[in-house]
Amino acid sequence: MKFYMPVRVYDEDECVKAHAKDIAALGNKALIVTGKHSAFANGSFDDVAEVLNDVKIEYSVFSEVEENPSVETVFAAKDKYASAGIDLVIGIGGGSPMDAAKAIALVLKHPEADPAYLYDKEKDASSLPIVCVPTTCGTGSEVTGVSVLTRHDKKTKISMVHKVFPTLALIDGKYLKGASQTLIVNSAMDALSHLYESVINAKADDYVRMTAAAGLKTWAKIKDVLSGAREMTKEDAGILMRASALAGMSIAGSGTSLPHALSYALTYDLSLPHGRAVGYFLPAFMEAAPAGERDELLNLSGFESVEEFRSFTGSVFGEQDVPAEELKRTYELVSSNAAKMKSASFTVDEEVLKQIVFWKK
Repeated sequence: MKFYMPVRVYDEDECVKAHAKDIAALGNKALIVTGKHSAFANGSFDDVAEVLNDVKIEYSVFSEVEENPSVETVFAAKDKYASAGIDLVIGIGGGSPMDAAKAIALVLKHPEADPAYLYDKEKDASSLPIVCVPTTCGTGSEVTGVSVLTRHDKKTKISMVHKVFPTLALIDGKYLKGASQTLIVNSAMDALSHLYESVINAKADDYVRMTAAAGLKTWAKIKDVLSGAREMTKEDAGILMRASALAGMSIAGSGTSLPHALSYALTYDLSLPHGRAVGYFLPAFMEAAPAGERDELLNLSGFESVEEFRSFTGSVFGEQDVPAEELKRTYELVSSNAAKMKSASFTVDEEVLKQIVFWKK
Protein backbone atom coordinates (compact mmCIF):
# COMPACT_ATOMS: atom_id res chain seq x y z
CA MET A 1 0.00 0.00 0.00
CA LYS A 2 1.06 3.56 -0.63
CA PHE A 3 -0.30 6.88 0.62
CA TYR A 4 0.92 9.74 -1.54
CA MET A 5 -0.64 13.17 -1.15
CA PRO A 6 2.15 15.69 -1.75
CA VAL A 7 0.03 18.86 -1.62
CA ARG A 8 0.53 21.29 1.26
CA VAL A 9 -3.02 22.03 2.39
CA TYR A 10 -4.13 25.00 4.45
CA ASP A 11 -7.80 25.14 5.44
CA GLU A 12 -8.67 28.28 7.38
CA ASP A 13 -10.28 31.71 7.31
CA GLU A 14 -8.48 34.27 5.12
CA CYS A 15 -6.27 31.47 3.93
CA VAL A 16 -4.85 33.18 0.83
CA LYS A 17 -3.69 36.25 2.70
CA ALA A 18 -2.36 34.19 5.62
CA HIS A 19 -0.03 32.29 3.29
CA ALA A 20 1.36 35.05 1.12
CA LYS A 21 4.92 33.97 1.96
CA ASP A 22 4.19 30.41 0.85
CA ILE A 23 2.98 31.71 -2.51
CA ALA A 24 5.93 34.08 -2.84
CA ALA A 25 8.38 31.22 -2.35
CA LEU A 26 7.14 29.42 -5.45
CA GLY A 27 7.90 31.85 -8.27
CA ASN A 28 8.45 35.33 -9.61
CA LYS A 29 5.92 35.60 -12.45
CA ALA A 30 2.50 34.00 -12.12
CA LEU A 31 -0.25 33.05 -14.51
CA ILE A 32 -3.70 33.11 -12.90
CA VAL A 33 -5.98 30.57 -14.56
CA THR A 34 -9.69 31.00 -13.98
CA GLY A 35 -13.10 31.33 -15.60
CA LYS A 36 -14.86 34.45 -16.80
CA HIS A 37 -17.07 35.27 -13.82
CA SER A 38 -17.18 33.51 -10.45
CA ALA A 39 -13.64 34.22 -9.20
CA PHE A 40 -14.21 37.92 -9.83
CA ALA A 41 -17.58 37.84 -8.06
CA ASN A 42 -16.74 35.85 -4.92
CA GLY A 43 -13.59 37.76 -3.94
CA SER A 44 -11.07 34.99 -4.57
CA PHE A 45 -9.40 36.75 -7.50
CA ASP A 46 -9.12 39.99 -5.52
CA ASP A 47 -7.49 38.17 -2.61
CA VAL A 48 -4.94 36.47 -4.85
CA ALA A 49 -4.19 39.67 -6.78
CA GLU A 50 -3.71 41.61 -3.54
CA VAL A 51 -1.25 39.04 -2.25
CA LEU A 52 0.70 38.95 -5.52
CA ASN A 53 0.93 42.74 -5.54
CA ASP A 54 2.05 42.78 -1.90
CA VAL A 55 4.83 40.24 -2.46
CA LYS A 56 5.87 41.89 -5.76
CA ILE A 57 5.05 38.95 -8.04
CA GLU A 58 4.10 39.97 -11.57
CA TYR A 59 1.08 38.18 -12.95
CA SER A 60 -1.01 37.68 -16.06
CA VAL A 61 -4.60 36.46 -16.15
CA PHE A 62 -6.01 33.75 -18.39
CA SER A 63 -9.76 33.87 -17.74
CA GLU A 64 -10.96 31.88 -20.75
CA VAL A 65 -11.52 28.54 -19.00
CA GLU A 66 -14.92 27.16 -19.86
CA GLU A 67 -16.94 24.61 -17.91
CA ASN A 68 -15.41 21.21 -18.70
CA PRO A 69 -12.24 22.74 -20.20
CA SER A 70 -10.96 21.43 -23.50
CA VAL A 71 -7.53 20.45 -24.72
CA GLU A 72 -7.84 23.39 -27.12
CA THR A 73 -8.20 25.81 -24.20
CA VAL A 74 -5.07 24.44 -22.56
CA PHE A 75 -3.06 25.03 -25.71
CA ALA A 76 -4.57 28.47 -26.26
CA ALA A 77 -3.04 29.40 -22.88
CA LYS A 78 0.26 27.77 -23.82
CA ASP A 79 0.41 29.61 -27.13
CA LYS A 80 -0.31 32.93 -25.44
CA TYR A 81 2.11 32.63 -22.52
CA ALA A 82 4.87 30.24 -23.62
CA SER A 83 7.37 33.09 -24.03
CA ALA A 84 6.15 35.21 -21.10
CA GLY A 85 8.55 33.83 -18.49
CA ILE A 86 5.80 32.30 -16.36
CA ASP A 87 7.22 30.20 -13.51
CA LEU A 88 4.10 29.75 -11.33
CA VAL A 89 0.49 28.86 -12.17
CA ILE A 90 -2.42 29.72 -9.86
CA GLY A 91 -5.77 28.05 -10.48
CA ILE A 92 -8.81 29.77 -8.97
CA GLY A 93 -12.30 28.31 -9.13
CA GLY A 94 -13.99 24.96 -9.33
CA GLY A 95 -12.70 21.83 -10.95
CA SER A 96 -12.58 23.31 -14.43
CA PRO A 97 -10.05 26.10 -13.76
CA MET A 98 -8.00 23.92 -11.40
CA ASP A 99 -7.85 21.02 -13.87
CA ALA A 100 -6.95 23.43 -16.65
CA ALA A 101 -4.27 25.02 -14.46
CA LYS A 102 -2.56 21.64 -13.99
CA ALA A 103 -2.49 20.92 -17.70
CA ILE A 104 -1.31 24.45 -18.49
CA ALA A 105 1.46 24.20 -15.88
CA LEU A 106 2.56 20.96 -17.53
CA VAL A 107 2.70 22.27 -21.11
CA LEU A 108 4.31 25.59 -20.12
CA LYS A 109 7.09 23.54 -18.54
CA HIS A 110 7.50 21.68 -21.84
CA PRO A 111 7.36 24.16 -24.74
CA GLU A 112 7.63 21.32 -27.25
CA ALA A 113 4.40 19.74 -26.01
CA ASP A 114 1.52 19.15 -28.40
CA PRO A 115 -1.94 17.75 -27.52
CA ALA A 116 -0.66 14.18 -27.84
CA TYR A 117 1.82 14.94 -25.01
CA LEU A 118 -1.08 14.96 -22.52
CA TYR A 119 -1.86 11.33 -23.31
CA ASP A 120 1.64 9.88 -23.71
CA LYS A 121 2.78 8.07 -20.57
CA GLU A 122 6.38 8.11 -21.75
CA LYS A 123 6.62 11.91 -21.62
CA ASP A 124 8.04 13.88 -18.69
CA ALA A 125 5.28 14.76 -16.21
CA SER A 126 7.13 17.56 -14.38
CA SER A 127 5.33 20.90 -14.29
CA LEU A 128 5.61 24.45 -13.04
CA PRO A 129 4.57 24.92 -9.39
CA ILE A 130 0.82 25.19 -8.96
CA VAL A 131 -1.28 26.93 -6.32
CA CYS A 132 -4.97 26.00 -6.20
CA VAL A 133 -7.66 28.15 -4.59
CA PRO A 134 -10.95 26.21 -4.73
CA THR A 135 -14.21 28.15 -4.78
CA THR A 136 -16.64 25.24 -5.08
CA CYS A 137 -17.14 22.19 -2.91
CA GLY A 138 -17.06 19.25 -5.29
CA THR A 139 -14.04 18.26 -7.29
CA GLY A 140 -11.24 18.18 -4.73
CA SER A 141 -8.96 18.98 -7.64
CA GLU A 142 -6.78 21.06 -5.31
CA VAL A 143 -5.44 17.82 -3.78
CA THR A 144 -5.37 15.44 -6.75
CA GLY A 145 -3.00 14.88 -9.63
CA VAL A 146 -5.85 14.50 -12.09
CA SER A 147 -6.77 16.88 -14.91
CA VAL A 148 -9.98 15.94 -16.74
CA LEU A 149 -10.23 17.61 -20.13
CA THR A 150 -12.83 17.64 -22.88
CA ARG A 151 -11.73 15.81 -26.01
CA HIS A 152 -13.82 17.13 -28.87
CA ASP A 153 -12.22 14.59 -31.17
CA LYS A 154 -13.75 11.81 -29.04
CA LYS A 155 -16.86 13.70 -27.91
CA THR A 156 -16.24 13.01 -24.23
CA LYS A 157 -14.03 13.91 -21.26
CA ILE A 158 -10.77 12.09 -20.61
CA SER A 159 -8.13 12.58 -17.91
CA MET A 160 -4.65 13.34 -19.12
CA VAL A 161 -2.35 10.45 -18.23
CA HIS A 162 0.15 12.52 -16.24
CA LYS A 163 -0.30 13.01 -12.51
CA VAL A 164 0.27 16.69 -11.80
CA PHE A 165 -0.35 17.57 -8.16
CA PRO A 166 -0.61 21.18 -6.98
CA THR A 167 2.15 22.36 -4.70
CA LEU A 168 -0.15 24.34 -2.43
CA ALA A 169 -3.91 24.28 -1.75
CA LEU A 170 -5.51 27.24 0.01
CA ILE A 171 -9.03 26.42 1.19
CA ASP A 172 -11.42 29.07 2.53
CA GLY A 173 -15.15 28.48 2.84
CA LYS A 174 -15.91 32.18 2.39
CA TYR A 175 -15.69 31.78 -1.38
CA LEU A 176 -18.92 29.77 -1.32
CA LYS A 177 -20.73 32.88 -0.10
CA GLY A 178 -23.26 33.88 -2.68
CA ALA A 179 -23.05 30.58 -4.58
CA SER A 180 -26.40 29.32 -5.82
CA GLN A 181 -28.08 26.34 -4.19
CA THR A 182 -27.83 24.55 -7.54
CA LEU A 183 -24.06 24.98 -7.69
CA ILE A 184 -23.64 23.87 -4.08
CA VAL A 185 -25.80 20.77 -4.62
CA ASN A 186 -24.04 19.80 -7.85
CA SER A 187 -20.64 20.28 -6.25
CA ALA A 188 -21.39 18.53 -2.96
CA MET A 189 -22.96 15.54 -4.71
CA ASP A 190 -19.84 15.23 -6.85
CA ALA A 191 -17.80 15.12 -3.64
CA LEU A 192 -20.09 12.41 -2.26
CA SER A 193 -19.65 10.37 -5.42
CA HIS A 194 -15.88 10.65 -5.02
CA LEU A 195 -16.15 9.32 -1.49
CA TYR A 196 -18.34 6.38 -2.49
CA GLU A 197 -16.46 5.52 -5.68
CA SER A 198 -13.04 5.71 -4.05
CA VAL A 199 -13.99 2.91 -1.66
CA ILE A 200 -16.16 0.76 -3.93
CA ASN A 201 -13.07 0.53 -6.06
CA ALA A 202 -10.67 -2.20 -7.10
CA LYS A 203 -7.74 -0.03 -5.99
CA ALA A 204 -9.09 0.94 -2.57
CA ASP A 205 -6.89 0.29 0.45
CA ASP A 206 -6.91 1.19 4.14
CA TYR A 207 -5.53 4.66 3.49
CA VAL A 208 -8.31 5.42 1.01
CA ARG A 209 -10.87 4.09 3.46
CA MET A 210 -9.39 6.33 6.17
CA THR A 211 -9.76 9.56 4.19
CA ALA A 212 -13.13 8.51 2.78
CA ALA A 213 -14.54 7.73 6.23
CA ALA A 214 -13.44 11.14 7.48
CA GLY A 215 -14.93 12.75 4.39
CA LEU A 216 -18.27 10.96 4.71
CA LYS A 217 -18.64 11.89 8.38
CA THR A 218 -17.86 15.49 7.46
CA TRP A 219 -20.25 15.45 4.49
CA ALA A 220 -23.08 14.11 6.66
CA LYS A 221 -23.01 17.33 8.68
CA ILE A 222 -24.28 19.38 5.73
CA LYS A 223 -26.81 16.96 4.24
CA ASP A 224 -29.70 19.10 5.48
CA VAL A 225 -28.18 22.18 3.85
CA LEU A 226 -28.31 20.41 0.50
CA SER A 227 -31.90 19.33 1.04
CA GLY A 228 -32.87 22.92 1.78
CA ALA A 229 -33.88 22.16 5.36
CA ARG A 230 -31.79 25.07 6.61
CA GLU A 231 -29.67 27.93 5.31
CA MET A 232 -25.92 27.49 4.89
CA THR A 233 -23.85 29.11 7.65
CA LYS A 234 -20.23 30.22 7.50
CA GLU A 235 -19.29 27.05 9.37
CA ASP A 236 -21.25 24.93 6.89
CA ALA A 237 -19.34 26.48 4.00
CA GLY A 238 -16.05 25.43 5.55
CA ILE A 239 -17.40 21.93 6.18
CA LEU A 240 -18.49 21.62 2.54
CA MET A 241 -15.02 22.61 1.32
CA ARG A 242 -13.34 20.24 3.79
CA ALA A 243 -15.50 17.30 2.72
CA SER A 244 -14.57 18.03 -0.89
CA ALA A 245 -10.85 18.08 -0.08
CA LEU A 246 -11.08 14.79 1.83
CA ALA A 247 -12.97 13.31 -1.12
CA GLY A 248 -10.20 14.52 -3.42
CA MET A 249 -7.59 12.83 -1.23
CA SER A 250 -9.62 9.64 -1.45
CA ILE A 251 -9.77 9.53 -5.25
CA ALA A 252 -6.11 10.52 -5.40
CA GLY A 253 -5.46 7.14 -3.81
CA SER A 254 -7.76 4.92 -5.84
CA GLY A 255 -9.54 6.91 -8.52
CA THR A 256 -13.19 7.10 -9.50
CA SER A 257 -15.31 4.28 -10.84
CA LEU A 258 -18.37 3.68 -13.01
CA PRO A 259 -20.64 6.66 -12.14
CA HIS A 260 -17.92 9.07 -13.25
CA ALA A 261 -17.11 7.09 -16.36
CA LEU A 262 -20.80 7.01 -17.27
CA SER A 263 -21.29 10.71 -16.59
CA TYR A 264 -18.90 12.10 -19.18
CA ALA A 265 -21.01 11.49 -22.29
CA LEU A 266 -24.05 13.05 -20.59
CA THR A 267 -22.05 16.16 -19.79
CA TYR A 268 -20.64 16.37 -23.31
CA ASP A 269 -23.84 15.63 -25.23
CA LEU A 270 -26.50 17.16 -22.98
CA SER A 271 -24.46 19.85 -21.18
CA LEU A 272 -25.60 18.27 -17.92
CA PRO A 273 -23.59 19.65 -14.97
CA HIS A 274 -21.00 17.14 -13.86
CA GLY A 275 -22.36 16.54 -10.35
CA ARG A 276 -25.86 16.05 -11.71
CA ALA A 277 -24.65 13.66 -14.42
CA VAL A 278 -22.77 11.55 -11.87
CA GLY A 279 -25.76 11.69 -9.54
CA TYR A 280 -27.98 10.18 -12.21
CA PHE A 281 -26.09 6.87 -11.99
CA LEU A 282 -24.92 6.92 -8.37
CA PRO A 283 -27.93 5.33 -6.60
CA ALA A 284 -28.04 2.43 -9.09
CA PHE A 285 -24.29 1.93 -8.67
CA MET A 286 -24.70 1.81 -4.90
CA GLU A 287 -27.58 -0.64 -5.26
CA ALA A 288 -25.37 -2.96 -7.33
CA ALA A 289 -22.45 -2.79 -4.86
CA PRO A 290 -21.83 -5.42 -2.16
CA ALA A 291 -24.35 -4.85 0.63
CA GLY A 292 -21.91 -4.68 3.54
CA GLU A 293 -19.58 -2.19 1.89
CA ARG A 294 -22.47 -0.13 0.53
CA ASP A 295 -24.42 0.06 3.78
CA GLU A 296 -21.39 1.14 5.78
CA LEU A 297 -20.73 4.03 3.39
CA LEU A 298 -24.38 5.06 3.32
CA ASN A 299 -24.57 5.05 7.12
CA LEU A 300 -21.41 7.13 7.45
CA SER A 301 -22.96 9.76 5.19
CA GLY A 302 -26.28 9.80 7.02
CA PHE A 303 -28.46 7.41 5.00
CA GLU A 304 -30.12 4.28 6.32
CA SER A 305 -30.72 2.59 2.97
CA VAL A 306 -30.31 2.81 -0.79
CA GLU A 307 -33.98 3.76 -0.99
CA GLU A 308 -33.43 6.75 1.29
CA PHE A 309 -30.39 7.78 -0.72
CA ARG A 310 -32.28 7.50 -4.02
CA SER A 311 -35.08 9.61 -2.57
CA PHE A 312 -32.55 12.22 -1.42
CA THR A 313 -30.89 12.49 -4.85
CA GLY A 314 -34.32 12.81 -6.43
CA SER A 315 -35.26 15.62 -4.06
CA VAL A 316 -32.08 17.66 -4.56
CA PHE A 317 -31.78 17.17 -8.33
CA GLY A 318 -35.44 16.95 -9.29
CA GLU A 319 -36.70 14.80 -12.14
CA GLN A 320 -33.96 13.72 -14.54
CA ASP A 321 -34.85 12.16 -17.88
CA VAL A 322 -32.06 11.06 -20.19
CA PRO A 323 -32.94 10.12 -23.78
CA ALA A 324 -32.69 6.41 -24.56
CA GLU A 325 -30.20 7.02 -27.38
CA GLU A 326 -27.93 8.89 -25.01
CA LEU A 327 -28.01 6.07 -22.49
CA LYS A 328 -27.22 3.62 -25.27
CA ARG A 329 -24.15 5.67 -26.31
CA THR A 330 -23.07 5.92 -22.68
CA TYR A 331 -23.41 2.17 -22.22
CA GLU A 332 -21.43 1.43 -25.38
CA LEU A 333 -18.60 3.80 -24.42
CA VAL A 334 -18.09 2.26 -20.99
CA SER A 335 -18.81 -1.39 -21.82
CA SER A 336 -16.04 -1.27 -24.44
CA ASN A 337 -13.54 0.15 -21.92
CA ALA A 338 -12.00 -2.84 -20.12
CA ALA A 339 -10.27 -0.69 -17.49
CA LYS A 340 -13.49 1.08 -16.50
CA MET A 341 -15.40 -2.20 -16.37
CA LYS A 342 -12.84 -3.48 -13.87
CA SER A 343 -12.66 -0.30 -11.78
CA ALA A 344 -15.28 -1.25 -9.20
CA SER A 345 -14.63 -3.49 -6.19
CA PHE A 346 -17.22 -6.00 -7.47
CA THR A 347 -17.62 -7.82 -10.76
CA VAL A 348 -19.35 -5.71 -13.38
CA ASP A 349 -20.38 -7.59 -16.51
CA GLU A 350 -22.57 -6.26 -19.30
CA GLU A 351 -25.76 -7.22 -17.47
CA VAL A 352 -24.75 -5.40 -14.27
CA LEU A 353 -23.74 -2.35 -16.31
CA LYS A 354 -27.12 -2.36 -18.02
CA GLN A 355 -28.82 -2.35 -14.62
CA ILE A 356 -26.80 0.72 -13.62
CA VAL A 357 -27.23 2.60 -16.91
CA PHE A 358 -30.86 1.78 -17.66
CA TRP A 359 -32.11 1.79 -14.07
CA LYS A 360 -35.01 4.09 -14.92
CA LYS A 361 -36.27 2.35 -18.06
